[in-house]
Amino acid sequence: MLESKRFYLLYITILLILFNSCKNASANRNQVTPGHENISAGLLQPESFKHIILTWQGDPRITQAVTWRTDIRISQALAEIAPSDPSPDFVNSARQFTAQSTMLNTDRGERYYHTVNFTDLRADTLYAYRVGSGNVWSEWFQFRTASDEQKEFSFIYLGDAQHDVYSMWSRTIRAAILEAPKARFIIHTGDMVDRRNSDHQWSEWFEAGGWILAMVPSIPVAGNHEYKKRGLREPILSNYWKNQFALPELGRKDLDETVYHIDFQGVRIVALNSNLEIEDQAKWLKKILSKNKSNWTIIAFHHPIYSSAKGRVNNKLIEHWKPVFEKFKVDLVIQGHDHAYARGRGSCSGQSGCPGPVYVTSVSGPGMYRLDGRDWMDRAAENTQLFQIISISGNTLRFQSITATGQVYDAFELIKKEQTRLINKMPSNTPEIRFIQ
Repeated sequence: MLESKRFYLLYITILLILFNSCKNASANRNQVTPGHENISAGLLQPESFKHIILTWQGDPRITQAVTWRTDIRISQALAEIAPSDPSPDFVNSARQFTAQSTMLNTDRGERYYHTVNFTDLRADTLYAYRVGSGNVWSEWFQFRTASDEQKEFSFIYLGDAQHDVYSMWSRTIRAAILEAPKARFIIHTGDMVDRRNSDHQWSEWFEAGGWILAMVPSIPVAGNHEYKKRGLREPILSNYWKNQFALPELGRKDLDETVYHIDFQGVRIVALNSNLEIEDQAKWLKKILSKNKSNWTIIAFHHPIYSSAKGRVNNKLIEHWKPVFEKFKVDLVIQGHDHAYARGRGSCSGQSGCPGPVYVTSVSGPGMYRLDGRDWMDRAAENTQLFQIISISGNTLRFQSITATGQVYDAFELIKKEQTRLINKMPSNTPEIRFIQ
């Protein structure tokens, strides 16, 4: 009997030792270095801090906007930012911003969208930021502000994603960032999704882009699939657009955050809305191009001036926008919509000294159309997912169109002198890609 009691006491003692050992180990794991908050506290939920994306509302030298969304439990949110440093102690100098938050009733329930516009930043400086609420925070992301100088840089151009976005478009945007890991921004030329108010499709777009969208700023252009037509009245923009993208306002409710311009290190990027008010935008475009001091001018919109797909002619754009491009010597016009690749300079393509912009249409998603064989194209492709890397260095613009599998399909250079000269650099051993007949 005595032996049984001794065994029982020994058993209890061992259990207490093991319990205290586990408790101390758990406490040690939860300790953090002074000044470093435990960002795992609060158990991050699946819907916490989704769809994080960088855009611009103002000057990219001194501002940076970030937008993200949460579930309905997080109605107030914060963002923190600090100059980045190899030491983790950079967190000690972080500034905190309170987000502007808006509730959106989506087709999968209510969600909150949060936006912070970081201001008073230093030019050409690497920053780290995170978003959160209370004791629950995202990871730290990094971005670099634009320089005051006309320094060399590259950016990515992506045509329509639209279909099977998570499954098929993901490989294109990921291949693009691997090809140009130091790209400063991404221009999306519309039709990012197929159904403008589908929460599922927008979630696929953000999942496909992932951390890339949180570290490389986006310049989005509205396509026709971001709109709903309603008879003879003006089309209706996606409910998501102004909630998930923080963009410059024009002072007109119908065009706000879809028509804007951004100056970046000697390049003026102009986003136009080819869905409505074409004539009014032509007047606005004349004003901003007449005061343009940038060395290069690039225009981005959705419906192309010169179509690459059968049965598509955009007469209003040709009538109202094309003369403005030519008058103010726009260098490059990048577009989407036609789900094929085409590049040319209009009716004089292929001729030396051809004036006017280079026009490009491209597609990054899996939806494909047939080419119509018009003679304005210097290079074209069907049935091919592509991304474009555009690099600017002084008076030289280098353009590469690369397949989702990494082959350079088209390339050219623009050399800016008294008259801009185009030099074809397309691979001589790569035949034009067409659908198998």
